[in-house]
Amino acid sequence: MGVYLVSIGEREWFSEEEGGYGAVAAALGDELRRRGLPPRAPGSGPAAGRGGGGGRFEEKAAPPMAGFDAFCRDRLTEAERDAFYGWTVLVPVSLTDPVVLPFGSAYTDETVVAGAPQALAVGERLATLLGLPLDAIPETGANLELSRWFTADGARATAAARPGPWADDLDTAFYAALYLRAARYALRHGCPITYC
Repeated sequence: MGVYLVSIGEREWFSEEEGGYGAVAAALGDELRRRGLPPRAPGSGPAAGRGGGGGRFEEKAAPPMAGFDAFCRDRLTEAERDAFYGWTVLVPVSLTDPVVLPFGSAYTDETVVAGAPQALAVGERLATLLGLPLDAIPETGANLELSRWFTADGARATAAARPGPWADDLDTAFYAALYLRAARYALRHGCPITYC
């Protein structure tokens, strides 16, 4: 068991069937129009021709998050925290403020939609603050790749060879890398990311 961050495929995003996100997609489109933005739906990005996903993003959010949250509270504003990890759905659309929608999920009573460009900007800044060795962290796109690297010997071996602030708290480093990777994936593949 555990909480997973996963990508949402094109069919699933627009589906009105159980397990689909059609109501969220429609409400988000309405809110984008209200804000004067084009109702650019996820899936209209670079991977639209491949079903809006270009593969599947899946990572397990298992380590304790308290250290990461404290680290972020010391260095980020509330708005930056919301943009980086305070969402339930991350979309490949620029949103200066999160969109709150009245749809519950398995973990929340409402859906908070944030923009991947804003999450990416915060994530890149945190990666620099932590000195995350992004060149050493694998990024082939395999499912659970990041989770496995941090829970197996990959992170510990790299921390011994390349110490720095990131190596002082591998759980904090994991979440910084996880949300950064989620934002990159959403933008690269033009698809939403959510929890399941």
